[in-house]
Amino acid sequence: MAKLHSYFRRKSISEIMQSFDKSESEGFGMKRNLRLWDLTSLGIAAIIGAGIFSTIGNAASLGGPAVSLLFVFTALACGLSALCYARFASQIPISGSAYTYAYASFGELVAWIIGWDLIMEYAVGNIAVAISWSDYFTGLMQGLGIHVPDCFSTDYVTAFRGYTQAEELLKQGTHFDALSASLQSSWHAFAEAPRIGSIPIIADIPAFMIVALITWLVYRGIRESKIAGNMMVLLKLAILFLVITVGAFYVNPENWNPFAPNGIGGVLKGVAGVFFAYIGFDAISTTAEECKNPKRDLPRAMFLSLGITTVLYVLICLVLTGMIHYTNLAVGDPLAYAFQELGLSRLSGIIAISAVIAMAGVLLVFQVGQPRIWMSMSRDGLLPPRFSKLHPRFKTPGFSTILTGVLVAIPSLFLNLTEVTDLTSIGTLFAFILVSGGVLILDKPGKKNPNDKGFHIPYVSSRYVLPILWMITLAILLIYQKDGLINFFDFKKRNWIETGFWELFKHKIPMFIFIIASALLTFRAVQKKLSLIPVLGLLTNFYLMTELGIINWLRFFIWLLIGLLIYFFYGFSHSKLARKL
Repeated sequence: MAKLHSYFRRKSISEIMQSFDKSESEGFGMKRNLRLWDLTSLGIAAIIGAGIFSTIGNAASLGGPAVSLLFVFTALACGLSALCYARFASQIPISGSAYTYAYASFGELVAWIIGWDLIMEYAVGNIAVAISWSDYFTGLMQGLGIHVPDCFSTDYVTAFRGYTQAEELLKQGTHFDALSASLQSSWHAFAEAPRIGSIPIIADIPAFMIVALITWLVYRGIRESKIAGNMMVLLKLAILFLVITVGAFYVNPENWNPFAPNGIGGVLKGVAGVFFAYIGFDAISTTAEECKNPKRDLPRAMFLSLGITTVLYVLICLVLTGMIHYTNLAVGDPLAYAFQELGLSRLSGIIAISAVIAMAGVLLVFQVGQPRIWMSMSRDGLLPPRFSKLHPRFKTPGFSTILTGVLVAIPSLFLNLTEVTDLTSIGTLFAFILVSGGVLILDKPGKKNPNDKGFHIPYVSSRYVLPILWMITLAILLIYQKDGLINFFDFKKRNWIETGFWELFKHKIPMFIFIIASALLTFRAVQKKLSLIPVLGLLTNFYLMTELGIINWLRFFIWLLIGLLIYFFYGFSHSKLARKL
């Protein structure tokens, strides 16, 4: 039986870079085509997607105009993570992203876990984006007078559930025209679908087609992906600027009062949706081997993409909640809805076009990112060699790219993953936590390497600042969320009997874990004078994870358990690092 320490064997940064340099010198390197603007464009393409066109509406309906501040808070949390990513990217400018960073700091087992986690983040996220893209695309085609059959623009589960619900309402006497548009669409999809015997043929063809097209583009090469990504970013930025400029003339300041109608609690309920809007900037690091100057440009691109998108998000949120009262924004397409309600149907159509372009850009970035994660894991022996083989002409990880396309395109035909999209957020937050923790291992106080010329995070000792920040946080909670604090720690026996102890307790488990872990980390940070920025990055991302609920935590742990089984049965014994030790 393997000794425990062998699961945490590490690859030093010098070993990682020597192996990479040898591979490049032997002609197995990738094509270096990406400059600062290209990387920033990829970051913007990844961030501005389904979040700004869909989840912003639900977040605003819960928290009101104050959700604009939540975008700032979430951007700061992502900014802390971006500093940590930038630190690693300047030290290890290769395609493994958080996987490789974890290998150098925590060791092989944790590296595998984060690699497996990133597979979930990218795949599940892209399936959800593909389905959302299909919805916007079919709506756009409908507006142009081209009808895509309902049975070929939805999934079986949605059609069946909608058909069943519609039939029940019709039996109760509800007129068909009185049903919601989604129920009518589901009814038509199930009732009018072609059949093989008694089985209806229902599949989301547009979702499949866009994934196939993007996968082909990514397979062809990073240059083609770069050109397509830059064009999509310029177009959607122009449309968003148009939305902000035109929308500003229709803002009614009375809609901003009250600014936070449901208090801090209402604002924080939108955390999952707002954070989903920021997912993607970390994918820039997966293109490190295709950058002309990765040590300089990767950190800059991360900060630029975060800064640009944050300004856009805040402006759009303020304009949107100023145009339409926040209570009316719980819709799937809030931007298009707002302009439609104000009689600006032509601009509503332009927004639909922008949404189609924006979500195609998100697909592009993540379809670029995932094969490169697999490629890095394969290079280390944790996946079969075929995953790291480059196409002789295009210099892309061909097999990994095609497999990524298949794993996203096929499920997007048949699955309804709207209820598990938070898995993407929880996976990303987990990656951010490990990268922040990795920096604490890499940069130990008082042990700076004079030969290290890479990007450095400004050092501020946690000893004096962190306790003050906790006291300020506690004071704010006591002033503004006193009732919430009391209710959280309320475990009266009467409540146990009425609700059941487990039902009462299980939803509080993530927060209890956060409280215990935060106390231990704070003690350690103060004791060892740890760098404040990565500590804050770790704490803020851990807190955001608690907002995603116990169900998502359970799904996440099940996914990690499946990954651990693969590692123990294949990766551990095939690891190249194990052969050297």
